[in-house]
Amino acid sequence: MAPVVAEQAQFVEVPVMVGVVSVFGLVFSVSIFSWICCQRKAAKTAKTPPYKFVHMLKGVDIYPESLSSKKKFGASEKADVNGNSPSTKAPPSPASGRPPLHLDLENRDLNGNFTKSPHPKVRSSPDLDLPSPHVPFGQGGKELASPESGLSSQAPTPADKPQDKERGLGTLFFSLQYNFQKKAFVVHVREAQGLCATDEQSLTSDPYIKLTILPEKKHKVKTRVMRKTLDPAFDETFSFYGIPYGRVQELALHFMVLSFDRFSRDEVIGEALVPLAGIDLSDGRVLMSRDIIKRNQRRNAGRGELLLSLCYQSTTSTLTVVVLKARHLPKSESSGPSDPYVKVNLYQGKKRVCKKKSHVKKSSPNPVFNELFVFDLPWEAGLQDTSVELQLLDSEPGAAGSSPVIGRLLLAASAPGTPGEHWREICDHPRRQIAKWHALAED
Repeated sequence: MAPVVAEQAQFVEVPVMVGVVSVFGLVFSVSIFSWICCQRKAAKTAKTPPYKFVHMLKGVDIYPESLSSKKKFGASEKADVNGNSPSTKAPPSPASGRPPLHLDLENRDLNGNFTKSPHPKVRSSPDLDLPSPHVPFGQGGKELASPESGLSSQAPTPADKPQDKERGLGTLFFSLQYNFQKKAFVVHVREAQGLCATDEQSLTSDPYIKLTILPEKKHKVKTRVMRKTLDPAFDETFSFYGIPYGRVQELALHFMVLSFDRFSRDEVIGEALVPLAGIDLSDGRVLMSRDIIKRNQRRNAGRGELLLSLCYQSTTSTLTVVVLKARHLPKSESSGPSDPYVKVNLYQGKKRVCKKKSHVKKSSPNPVFNELFVFDLPWEAGLQDTSVELQLLDSEPGAAGSSPVIGRLLLAASAPGTPGEHWREICDHPRRQIAKWHALAED
């Protein structure tokens, strides 16, 4: 039994020795691999930086395909103490106006900074009055010239730039001509320049022009709408037939420049009035230009304006009144902002058949209502002998104890001005929503 036990102990010692040798071999292999990686990394960092490093320098554009040697970087060309280039170097072109630029890559680190001063230090003696390169500007010495300072000194400053003139309403360019064969007066609307913006968000306008021949106002035309521009080029020609040449001198052209608004009344940018007296059209076309001025209109004295949208449904015999908003409302009797609301009355003849009112808008001189009112009309009457009265009132009681009336508006076929025109439009175009601004009158 003794020899068998010794043989078993020998078999146990063999795996232990194999494990120890394997561990030492693994540690040695890892050490060799780490040493090789460190050597490769050290050799890689010792190499010169790639060409793309040149692009990191300040304002220099040099491409790898244009480089053949280090001489192109100016490493061997160095300036002397006074900043002058060597005699062997060609002087810079006077057209460029820029001093030569030296990169000196040999003296720069990886971040593009100088590891040592590119110019040798100059010791100053008591007999020499040399400015120190570190003296601040304006303290006895002049600032040393450098490529960057030379370039920045040539750049214009905001004070040197001419200030923009205050933008006006713009200028209109057009031409006039008389066709003797067809007996037609021809107006060619070319363009407008420098119009003012009506859209505060996009700072643009959608301009178009209305042209009227005064004083009869029989001939009215308008151009197409130019979208989102302040310098529209219309290039449209209008021919007015049946006007004798001898009568042209008695006429005048009225150009009204407007900005199209899809949801409300078009906004007036300005106008231009051109009397034709003294203009000779016998020699052919006459080119002209006029400044666009502010529209000469008289507003109702402090009553404000109301934006309404009307629609007449002939199939259902209903009238829809949409009170959108108001603007330029006067102050209340207490000298503060008013609390306005709108009262809508429907009349058949002289009899009031229905009344409705909107919500109160607190302390708002430019209230936005956006409220819709629908009125049922008699089938046999329709809009005949029908009228709508709108009253804008202040909810705050006045001195008499009742709500004071800010302004009043009457919409009817017999109403003068814009209210009557608005009413006739919805009669002529049923099922169409038409919106217009209306000036409020005193009660």
